[in-house]
Amino acid sequence: MKRIIRFSPLLFFSLLLISCGPSKKVIPGKESLGAPEVKINTSPNLEPEDNRAYTIIEKAKDFLGTDYKYGGTTKRGMDCSGLIYISFMEEGVSLPRISRNMALEGRRLHLKEVSKGDLLFFETNKNRKVINHVGLVVEVLPEHILFIHSSSSRGVMISSLSESYWYNNFVMARRVL
Repeated sequence: MKRIIRFSPLLFFSLLLISCGPSKKVIPGKESLGAPEVKINTSPNLEPEDNRAYTIIEKAKDFLGTDYKYGGTTKRGMDCSGLIYISFMEEGVSLPRISRNMALEGRRLHLKEVSKGDLLFFETNKNRKVINHVGLVVEVLPEHILFIHSSSSRGVMISSLSESYWYNNFVMARRVL
């Protein structure tokens, strides 16, 4: 004899709620980051004609699609710190050429304070615990911080800090403007 099991809508909804709990643990030292899909206040709108951050972001976006090249600073090839160095230099802001030295500049921020034009720093080498990657914040949305950087595998691109790779390797944010 076959038995037919009927689920009530209430039982189904209860099971659905139970299975939707958070799956990401909070990483010690990233208390301002929260979970990968963190709620962040949106940054103020930038006026193109009077905001240095806007100009720097637009300069960096000119390199979108450029191939990665270690030590590169041109459209023929660009590395992460080269992208930041050139973009800021075009606006008259002098920064060190290497990402770990850039991480010593400006003021350290909590992620809830980050706005367009700020820098994000990462440790992506599992064998060495040193800052070796940098990105420039291009947009702050309620649940995502978008940043432009040069990836060794895909060149200059825009990524989200909510992506697990970037979230897990994030070290700090700094404001240099």
